[in-house]
Parts: sequence; C-alpha cells; structure tokens
Amino acid sequence: MSTQSVLYDAPGPKARARNWIYTVLFVLVLLLVAYFVYRGFDEKGQWAGALWKPFVEGSTWTQFLLPGLLNTLKAAALSIVIALPIGALLGIGRMSEHKWVRIPAAAVVEFFRAIPVLLLMVFAASFYAYYTGLEADTRPLFAAVTGLVLYNGSVMAEVFRAGILALPKGQTEASSALGLRKTQTMTNVLLPQAVTLMLPALVSQLVVILKDTALAGQLTIGYDELIRGSGPITGNFNNTIPTLIVIAIIFIVFNLLLTRLASYLERKLSRRKKAPRGAKPLDAAPSSIVAETDLASGRGV
Repeated sequence: MSTQSVLYDAPGPKARARNWIYTVLFVLVLLLVAYFVYRGFDEKGQWAGALWKPFVEGSTWTQFLLPGLLNTLKAAALSIVIALPIGALLGIGRMSEHKWVRIPAAAVVEFFRAIPVLLLMVFAASFYAYYTGLEADTRPLFAAVTGLVLYNGSVMAEVFRAGILALPKGQTEASSALGLRKTQTMTNVLLPQAVTLMLPALVSQLVVILKDTALAGQLTIGYDELIRGSGPITGNFNNTIPTLIVIAIIFIVFNLLLTRLASYLERKLSRRKKAPRGAKPLDAAPSSIVAETDLASGRGV
C-alpha cells in the first residue's frame, strides 16, 4: 500500500473529471479577469508605446531604477543580517528557565511585534535626527533598517521558538542524558534540526522585509528606495501605471529568487540527514559480531 493511499483515497474517474472541470473554469475566470484589466488600462491609454518607451532606454535604468533597486537591496540585506541573530536570541530567551531572561525577552517581542513597521521607522528617523550626530544622507537608511530589524526580529523570534518547540522532547532528554549543557544542546542539537523546519517561515519573513523597504520611501523618512527613486519617471512621462507594473515585476523576480534559494538550501539540508549510500542494513549483522556471539555462548570452542 502506497503512502498516498494511506493518507487519502485516490480520486476516481468522476473525481478526476470534476477536478479537470474546476481547473478549466478557474483558468477561464482568470483569463476573463485579465481581459477586463487589460481592457480597462487600454481605454485609459496605459498601453501606449510612449508610456513604455522610457523603460527601453538605458538612462532610465541607470539614473532611477537601478540606484533605487540597489538601495532597496542594501536596506533589506542589512535588516536580514541583523534581524536573524536578534530573532534567534530573543526566541531562545523566551524559552529560558530563568525569569530574568524569559520575561524581558517576551516583553520585547510582544512590544515591537505590535507596532507597525512604518511607525517604528518614523520613531527611528526622529530619534536619529534629534539625538544623534548622523548626517542627513545616512539617517534614512538607518531609520529604515532600525524599523525593519525591530519588527522582523520580533517576528523571527516566534519563528525560531516555534521551530525548536516542534522538535521531539526526546532530543533534549537524550542530550541531558549524555551530559550536554543546555547551551550545547541548543546550539549543537536543537537549532541545526530546527533550521529545516523553520526555513519556509523564515523565507516568508525575508520576503516581507524586502517588500517593507518600500515604506521607507515616504516623506517623513525619505529613503531613496525603488518606488521613491522612480518618482522622476512618473513625473516626466506621466506613466504611473506602467512604472508601477515594472517595479512590481522587479519585486516578483527577487522574491522568486529568494524562494528558489530557500528551496535549494532545504534540499541540501535534507540530503545531509539521509543515510550515506551503501550503508549496511541494521538487520544484517556483521560476521565478526556473529562470531563473538558464538564464542560467548560456548559454541565453536
């Protein structure tokens, strides 16, 4: 009996026919919606060649889109690098047996997770403007990264905690029986196994970080990310819809790249957990063990 037949009943001829009908209907509805969207844009002249012409010119990319994209990737990369270890520390801290560690970690996570990212960025921008000596050119980047780190680090803390708690308790008990300290158990036993479980949720949060960089372009913060950097294009050519479509495609491409990278890492980690090829089955005892058993039982003497 196959694994699939154990989990659910295989669809019969009628069920397969219904699935095909549902699929065809869904595709038809999707095409109909796409047609109405296309027609609505066409009636407003949004598909006119003059509106799309700037995107085939190199100057549009080198002066506006690529600098904005680099700023977006810079803020996202810095936020990811800082938020991941902070999230891991807060997540582990929430599971600590010491109240003086567990309670503050929980308070930090719940506090920053409840505040909108944009509000955190605005607070950070005001703080850096009034209480630090940062230059005006660097403050927007610092404000964007601070807001993204505080919020997403708190969310990642819950991801780390959930991934570790999802592991069987026998892992911790076996480590304690071997004499490992709790720190060694966490770093050497639990975290490596939990990474595979956490990857889908972590990648989703990394995608959120990349998209939330767009919030830093609003007036109070003024970070020249991709959407804000495209402002002169829409101002000069009056092509807001085409510009937003191009920006959306850019975000989709980079989010797909992140997802592919996560899938590759997940496959690589799962391969490491498999037994090496050519390993002998456990029920085939080596001849040396059989000989030792015979000697111990008095046979062959």
